[in-house]
Amino acid sequence: MKPFALWTAALAALILVSCSQKPVIEITLSPEIIDQAQEGRLVLMFSLNQDQEPRFQIQDGPNTQIAFGMDVSDWTPGTPLVFDLESFGYPIKSMADLPKGTYQVQALLNRYETYHLADGRVLQLPPDQGEGQQWNLKPGNVYNTPVSVDWTGSGRYSLTLDQIIPPIEPPKDTKYIKHIKMRSELLSKFWGRDVYLGANVLLPEGFDEHPDARYPLMIYHGHFPFTFGGFKETPPDPNMKPEYSERFGIDGYNIMVEQEAYQQYLDWTKPNQPRYLVVEIQHPTPYYDDSYAVNSANQGPYGDAITYELIPHIEKMFRGIGAEWSRYLYGGSTGGWEALAALIKYPDQYGACFAACPDPIDFQAYTLVNLYQDKNAYYLDSPFKKTPRPAHRDHLGRVSSTLEETNHRELVLGSKSRSGQQWDIWEATYSPVGPDGYPARIWDKVTGEINPEVASYWKENFDLGHILRRDWENGLGKQLAGKIHIYCGDMDNYYLNNAVYLVEDFLEKTKNPYYAGEVDYGDGAIHCWNGDQENPLYISRLRYNTMYVPKIMNIIKKSAPEGADLNSWVY
Repeated sequence: MKPFALWTAALAALILVSCSQKPVIEITLSPEIIDQAQEGRLVLMFSLNQDQEPRFQIQDGPNTQIAFGMDVSDWTPGTPLVFDLESFGYPIKSMADLPKGTYQVQALLNRYETYHLADGRVLQLPPDQGEGQQWNLKPGNVYNTPVSVDWTGSGRYSLTLDQIIPPIEPPKDTKYIKHIKMRSELLSKFWGRDVYLGANVLLPEGFDEHPDARYPLMIYHGHFPFTFGGFKETPPDPNMKPEYSERFGIDGYNIMVEQEAYQQYLDWTKPNQPRYLVVEIQHPTPYYDDSYAVNSANQGPYGDAITYELIPHIEKMFRGIGAEWSRYLYGGSTGGWEALAALIKYPDQYGACFAACPDPIDFQAYTLVNLYQDKNAYYLDSPFKKTPRPAHRDHLGRVSSTLEETNHRELVLGSKSRSGQQWDIWEATYSPVGPDGYPARIWDKVTGEINPEVASYWKENFDLGHILRRDWENGLGKQLAGKIHIYCGDMDNYYLNNAVYLVEDFLEKTKNPYYAGEVDYGDGAIHCWNGDQENPLYISRLRYNTMYVPKIMNIIKKSAPEGADLNSWVY
């Protein structure tokens, strides 16, 4: 070969090596804010949008930015960690496919703690720190101020996690709102450490002035409530700047919310009204912002702890009547499922449930997946094509995300069901313990392939529709007659109405006894329609604590035993 040809070949090889060089991303934990080795989930984020920090822009919809995640173990502060470029990403799966450009780049470590469970399992999990399992807001998590990076697909990049999210100031009690915490013996034994249940309690008007009164209990299930919402003793600030609600397409919705909260106070304090206690339960777990209020192999006996420890504790503290006919369950979405599940699991403890837009109550319609017939959750079964299953739609049916996308986002935020997000908490609640000590996967998180053995476990233990069909004529029906009330929009954003149809079909066919409850649908209504046929959803969703009271009063009149106290709490 001629010298010129040799030189040309060498130059070409040099260029090839240079162009193929992978980037190096070094991330360091500042020893000034963390002084011990850490376990956790490291999330590296890239954003083209500078309106918010990247940690607030990882979402399911089309406006999401980009994130990659990896587990870290024994990470020493001050020692650079080279981020694994093969780590799974969302919505771009591989960092090699990250387009060139100028990004705001941020990393955050969701810190784990070691749990020594009573059954011998040793797990690394993210504890709640009073925020309700929000990875991007959790006190103690560390991150860096976003930096601008010209991403070329090569070169060396360095980030230092030198910011720590501060502790949250606990809410203060008022005349009407009390915040309680109670150590649970059952949960502390399960987790091998002290576990507390909390509650925000709304006291009735005249509570102190009527010391002999005893009250019915309205239990509002739902996501983690920092304090009691929707109740405000003062009117909206007249200088409040109106804000636009993208969800409802309404300008000044923030003012409407404040006005409804104030109206709740005005209605609450009217004379000659039925008085009752309203309770919002705080029961976050290392897996989610709440436990789903049932006993679970992975999360522990939350159903028993809430029903047999917390509820009696509240009734003792605040003079609750403490009888089945005086306890009522309601909630929407997660809270809707919990309300129905608690009633089914503990039928002799509660007078009725009002379940709005409940999470899937029949796993033949686990949103759009039939866990018992489908082979893959992400795609329609077909030998020749891959049609993705949608996860979210608007009221016109327009799809903004798929099941695969939502699950892949969760996989970035946490392995082993530790993302703190929706699909993972269903898994943590419903699944048996897997071989590694963490929840068994209902499907492969990457591919969507369904595990039929895990599905069978779910069916027998947590498929509410199946449990109703299985046990109705074996005594459960007699315990639940007149107690079940379910509401859902027929254009629910998450297709939750599909499972309601299946359960309604069974309930309407029940005999000996007939279920004698109510199932109703909102025409064209989205998540989370709650049974109000008179008002728009953006108003009715603010009235949970009062809207079911007339129906509850009718049930009490029919179900209260002879000699029951029906008078002391009406004044």
